Amino acid sequence: MAQDALFDDGPVDDSHGSDFFHAGQHAPLAARMRPRTLDEVAGQEHLLGPGRPLRRLVEGSGEASVILYGPPGTGKTTIASLISAATEQNFVGLSALNSGVKQVREVIDRARRDLIHGQRTVLFIDEVHRFSKTQQDALLAAVENRTVLLVAATTENPSFSVVAPLLSRSLLLQLQPLDDAAVRDVLTRALLDERGLAGRVLIDDDALEQLVLLAGGDARRALTYLEAAAEAVADGASISIEVIRDNVHRAVVRYDRDGDQHYDVVSAFIKSIRGSDVDAALHYLARMIEAGEDPRFIARRLVIAASEEIAMADPTALQTAVAAAQAVAMIGMPEARLTLAQATVHLATAPKSNAVYEAINAAQADIRAGRIGHVPPHLRDGHYEGAKKLGHAVGYLYPHDDARGVVAQQYLPDELADAEYYRPKEAGAEKRIAEYIGRLRRIVRGK
Repeated sequence: MAQDALFDDGPVDDSHGSDFFHAGQHAPLAARMRPRTLDEVAGQEHLLGPGRPLRRLVEGSGEASVILYGPPGTGKTTIASLISAATEQNFVGLSALNSGVKQVREVIDRARRDLIHGQRTVLFIDEVHRFSKTQQDALLAAVENRTVLLVAATTENPSFSVVAPLLSRSLLLQLQPLDDAAVRDVLTRALLDERGLAGRVLIDDDALEQLVLLAGGDARRALTYLEAAAEAVADGASISIEVIRDNVHRAVVRYDRDGDQHYDVVSAFIKSIRGSDVDAALHYLARMIEAGEDPRFIARRLVIAASEEIAMADPTALQTAVAAAQAVAMIGMPEARLTLAQATVHLATAPKSNAVYEAINAAQADIRAGRIGHVPPHLRDGHYEGAKKLGHAVGYLYPHDDARGVVAQQYLPDELADAEYYRPKEAGAEKRIAEYIGRLRRIVRGK
């Protein structure tokens, strides 16, 4: 199969995987340096150790279909290439970007015919999360009956993007970002290997460390940056940190606004605010801003956090968050980053209380459990003709007629007469409420 057959939406072809993944001499450095053996794979020891299912697949003895899930540049396509190279079976590669149900069914029909003659098919699907439910369903029987050995790759959490029946028929293997040592090994090998730069250039130690830092655990990105820097120096010269800075302008934030990173980063953002770590909160805010996250989404999360994490411990936190949301809508980015930062600092440094959150949860739990009861007659609407004959609004005491502004009167239904949902914490302004709420309840309930 030709190198670009992965992106072909015409008739399905097949070949040995080594042909499919072969990179020519003019291919990018990252493609030329794709590992050819297990020994060249950087990182992922938790999946490639002796006896692990993925290692058995790579060594040609595994039988289970797999879904490889992880960030870009962690080796998903590399592992697929090693699995394909280890087998003498047919190999078919599809991209979910431009392959439909028709192509999937063609592969399965061909694989079923070949299986009669003892020839099995390895089906590699890149970006499987982009397949529709119908396209994924078309794979189920073939995967379950092992008509094909499926090797699927995705950068998004399969729990959100892959149908449950396909997940249950496959091994889900999560690849991790490479650590600094692994990225350093990838770069060093590329500098010396004949497939790479073949010793044409050198690199200063601080420049190498800068590339490791910019890579962010992504081997492909590291090699792309190295190639850009190497093109800027003459043969025999050394890549300096100045060359890196001139040719690699900024670190690209790994962040998919529709995927797992979106949820992970905003989760860390809110938890940092809850934990009063203002620096961590600003870090995650910066990551979202740099990645192009919708500032309105960030503002909405701040409004929610103001009530969920702080509430009456600092009632002004909600005012700040709502004002920030309004300001974001009025002025937009990039200026709105300052408003978001101000609100983040306010919420992170404010005293914390989840008493309001717990109170409404407890009240709703009673409702769901059927503890509802009837509205006491004296609280019912008495503005219509005949209401008093029904006893509605009769005997209601108007609190403002009392000098204290509070009177003894039943407000809750009989079934919940002693319920106490709101329990203020000893934090910030809520401490003052905690000091007198008991007195309020005793007066209201006549105790």
